[in-house]
Order: sequence, then C-alpha cells, then structure tokens
Amino acid sequence: MASEKLFGIHANALQLRSQRMMLLASNIANAATPNYKARDLDFSKALDLARQGGSLEGAIEYRVPVQASLDGNTVEMATEQTAFAENALAYRSSLSFLSGRVNTLTRALKGE
Repeated sequence: MASEKLFGIHANALQLRSQRMMLLASNIANAATPNYKARDLDFSKALDLARQGGSLEGAIEYRVPVQASLDGNTVEMATEQTAFAENALAYRSSLSFLSGRVNTLTRALKGE
C-alpha cells in the first residue's frame, strides 16, 4: 500500500484514534443513561485488523466497570476522561508526525 510506505502506521492510527475518540465521547455523553454499556476500541487489535483490511467491529469491546452502578450503566467518568485525554494526546502525536511528513514531501517536490 502506497500510503503505508509514505506514512507508516500513522495514517491508520489517526483514523483509529478518531473512531476511538467518538466511542469515548459517546460513553461520556451517556454517563446518565440507564443500562448504557460503555465501549472502547482495543487499539492494537484494531490496528492489526485495519492493516489486514478487516472490519473494526472485532476490536470494539464493552468496558468492565470497577464498581457496578444500580441502574446498569457501566460508564465511569474518571476512566472515560482519562482514556479520552490519553487518546487525544496520541491523536495529536500522529497528526504532528503526518504533518511533518507531508511538509517534508512538499519541500522535496519543490526542490527545496
């Protein structure tokens, strides 16, 4: 794959981090919804599946709560906020790498 040669795993990683961010945001948004089951993306499994061209459904897992709630909701805000912050940092790192790579390629094409 040409993009993998140019950008390494960062192109796939950026897309997966974005999808994980949506899952985590959905968990946070549904923190007060009775019987809502928090989900997360197993990033390494998702990356393997993405590189093989498979579906990401196999990498989405339900989060097991540390302490069960009475209404059946498995969202734990501290866990979700921490996962969201860590994922946002990893997203930003991949984005910075890709931006630098594109700038380098642009300069090379211009002959700078």
